Amino acid sequence: MTVPRQVVHVESPTERRNPRTAEIDRMSTLDILRTINTEDHLVPGAVAAALPQLSRAVDLATEALRGGRRVHYVGAGTSGRLATLDAAELKPTFNIPDTWFQVHHAGGAGAFANAAEGAEDDDRAGAAEMARDVRPGDFVLGLAASGRTPFVLGALAAAHGLGAHTALVSNNPDAVRPPGVDIHVTIDTGPEAISGSTRMKAGTSQKIVLTAFSSAVMIKMGRTYSNLMVSMRASNAKLRGRTLRILREATGLDQQECSAALMLAQGDLKVAMIHLLSGAPVEQASKALSDANGHVRQALGLLNATASA
Repeated sequence: MTVPRQVVHVESPTERRNPRTAEIDRMSTLDILRTINTEDHLVPGAVAAALPQLSRAVDLATEALRGGRRVHYVGAGTSGRLATLDAAELKPTFNIPDTWFQVHHAGGAGAFANAAEGAEDDDRAGAAEMARDVRPGDFVLGLAASGRTPFVLGALAAAHGLGAHTALVSNNPDAVRPPGVDIHVTIDTGPEAISGSTRMKAGTSQKIVLTAFSSAVMIKMGRTYSNLMVSMRASNAKLRGRTLRILREATGLDQQECSAALMLAQGDLKVAMIHLLSGAPVEQASKALSDANGHVRQALGLLNATASA
């Protein structure tokens, strides 16, 4: 006899029917798109309301990285795929060490391209990944539209027990903050255009949250100067051209002077920038950057303090 699988009724706004889209299957193509777009316009406001909680998460993640610890993303389904994408893009954009961000996706790497929906129900698998990879002082960010995904909640509870700080991003304002969660970032995106399809507004909100979260952490870690990507990897011709353009924009100098500075700095954009902005020799600029833990502004401050002493 086949034993029926457990059934769980999820109470979350994302599962409810949306009265604004009840006739969506009778609409013209253009009206379908307009209706979905109208729903999407609700997302930025929902994210804005949660920024105070997200700010706390950014500060805890920054504190972890400054202390030599790591940031972990935990998710299932759409949430896990968005987390994987965000972490992957940080390396070429900000040239971060491989150890800084780690993703735990229910079902493993294979679930990125091929859905493994049952994997999200395994809280013990989430806890086991934390036991294997999380250390005291790490920061763990879980993502679950419903606020109740067992794999994610199991991971967060285990990580908290191991001495990590934790946060949960959910789209369920009715969900109680689960045990082991320090910060609950609630994005109230309401019912989806297609009931329960959290790849829509919920997924869009999580993409916005992840991009803002990781970018803010990178800014605080000194991976930018002003709004310029001074830490990126110049791994192809386009990016090498962008490196030169960034140096010109930051210094106001011409292409010849910036190219020469990059050659002196052996291609290190930050060192070349500090050299040109401060007038210090490349060797001194490199030391100041090291003393400032890679922060261009802080390195310039050190050199200015030395010059005025």
